Amino acid sequence: MNRMKVVVSCILAFMLLFSIAACGGTPAPATPTQPSGATEPAGAAPLKVGIVTTSGVDDGSFGQDCYNGILAFQKNHPEVQVNAIKEPDVSKVLDAVAAVIADYDVLVLPGFQFAAAGAIAADNPDKKIILVDTAPTDADNNTVELANVYSMLFREEESGFFAGIAAALESKTGKVAVVNGIAYPSNVNYQFGFMSGVNYANKHFGATAQYVELPSYAGTDVTGKNVAGNYIGAFADEATGKVVGAALIDQGVDVLFVAAGASGNGVFAAAKEADNVWLVGCDVDQYDDGAKGDKNIMLTSGLKVMHSNVEKQLEEIYNGTFKGQNVVLGADTDSTGYVSAEGRQQLSENTLAKLKEAYDLLKAGKIVPAANFNEQAPDNFPGL
Repeated sequence: MNRMKVVVSCILAFMLLFSIAACGGTPAPATPTQPSGATEPAGAAPLKVGIVTTSGVDDGSFGQDCYNGILAFQKNHPEVQVNAIKEPDVSKVLDAVAAVIADYDVLVLPGFQFAAAGAIAADNPDKKIILVDTAPTDADNNTVELANVYSMLFREEESGFFAGIAAALESKTGKVAVVNGIAYPSNVNYQFGFMSGVNYANKHFGATAQYVELPSYAGTDVTGKNVAGNYIGAFADEATGKVVGAALIDQGVDVLFVAAGASGNGVFAAAKEADNVWLVGCDVDQYDDGAKGDKNIMLTSGLKVMHSNVEKQLEEIYNGTFKGQNVVLGADTDSTGYVSAEGRQQLSENTLAKLKEAYDLLKAGKIVPAANFNEQAPDNFPGL
């Protein structure tokens, strides 16, 4: 079944769960980051770009990587005006978008919770929207493709797969775990991909790891299905993140893959307070976040390359070549992967070699890890 159609067909139930239509105040915009001395093209108003997030643009992960794509674009076009708007209440994010869309030429909206912004885009055809992690839906909750919306989904299961292999091969206790924010499809993809990677490492690379799950923090996906795992329930709840991380460490877990936005900072804190616990970052290179005194406990990071794709679409808007469409990005476009650069990871040579072997097979289509809606299972997928 077409992954995008299945994902979006589930949005209404999930949006009702979080009461997206609830009324609420509009967050005050941050100060625009217009560079000093910037100039604008003669006779043209500067392009105004806004980004609305739930976890902020300084979360060290998902929101920040999208924001970095905007800043890279602005660096090449210093006249461009950029503004970041944070609305941590998921039930108010669409109200926030509706309140500010008239003030911008382009809005970048990272997160599954912005799917229904498709209806707002349809009402504002002169505005461009870049959606990350979801396709747009109309007022009747149907997936649509709009001339003014570019939506990018990612095969997060691929990056999660590499994280699972790395965790399984590097674990000393034989117990590993993935910690997520909310059971949106992107997060479940990470979870199932991680589980697939652990199973693959056990079968093909001689690992003997098991992934640990806390029943009290099991996730429920957008269809209402219990997907187990370890879900904090938010992307900006560091306190609960620390509780979940500590509970897993108490279970003997010594490698934690963290895909939880700013909530993940709490998991990081729990790992740093423990002994002999390692982290695997998510979305971006989080090596610097692994600093623990004079040591670093970040093994590597699973990558979802959002910044370059956001920057590319902004360039196309700027150049007048923008085309609204819904796409799914993966390793075949260098949009998923893991950190292998020397000095930015701490994997053994054996683990790096095994990861490269698996990456080549995955990129060639010979391995297809399980995902939320690809009809594969973590213990039964092509290539296992």
